Amino acid sequence: MSGSDYQLLDFGKGRKLERFGNMILDRPSPPAEPFSVQQPAAFWSRANGTFRRSAGLKGSWRWRLSPAPQSWELKTGHFSLLLKPTEVGHLGIFPEQHANWDWIHAQTAAFLKKRTAFRVLNLFAYTGGSTLAAASALYEAGKRAEDAELFFVSHVDSAKNIVQWGRGNAELSGLQEAPIRWIAEDALKFVERELKRGRKYDAVILDPPSYGHGTRGEVWKLDQHLPILLKAYAALIAESPAFVLLTAHSPGLDARGLGRMLREYFPGNFRSEGGAMSLRSETGRILPSGETARIVWEN
Repeated sequence: MSGSDYQLLDFGKGRKLERFGNMILDRPSPPAEPFSVQQPAAFWSRANGTFRRSAGLKGSWRWRLSPAPQSWELKTGHFSLLLKPTEVGHLGIFPEQHANWDWIHAQTAAFLKKRTAFRVLNLFAYTGGSTLAAASALYEAGKRAEDAELFFVSHVDSAKNIVQWGRGNAELSGLQEAPIRWIAEDALKFVERELKRGRKYDAVILDPPSYGHGTRGEVWKLDQHLPILLKAYAALIAESPAFVLLTAHSPGLDARGLGRMLREYFPGNFRSEGGAMSLRSETGRILPSGETARIVWEN
């Protein structure tokens, strides 16, 4: 995203002040807990909306706008996202993923030039940022829904309303004809079904939560289920794969550990890279925002 679309204005004491388009928001941020705020209270009072947690992750928004905004559009480069304030303080975007979206788009575009098929699997796909990053590259290369036997992105998330949100983002971005498969299903169950179907993928993307539930109440715990999922993922990889991208926001899991897991489960001659995801404030301060690991096959 360009500076005109998103800015981290300040952070500290467990909160962050951000600008999304014309909207300035004050929200909780656990990684900001050890930091001190840099700007005075008057600066933070510019927030159009403030989210406060009341029970667990849920809470409520307080708006200085009337009527309170229900949604607004944010351009991210190759696509657009519809932002909506939710009861857990999320908006439908994690800005720290923007560098990964650019990377996914570039990798997909590069591999498309030398492939007669290209299939991408995006698990825990949320509102579709990574899906649209890959799909926009497919669309720019002339691939459409009718090409979906050989060229497609499988967008998988366990929440039906979130999958519908992602579909709306595709339409907002003019990608409604892009070859995307929208699937509301538990991640592990979907992978098991794909294995039975004998389907293979050239690229895989996953951003698993630390904890969550599937469509029928299945419990997901990152430390328990990630190795199981990666092992199954490895069986889904095509003979000449392209890339894998793994991100996480769990304390105790760093890029080095994620990279070790990828190297353990995925075979072949590839290069690996990774590091901390972060957001940079307008004064140059860095807010840690998760970890990422990538592997790219040399073929």
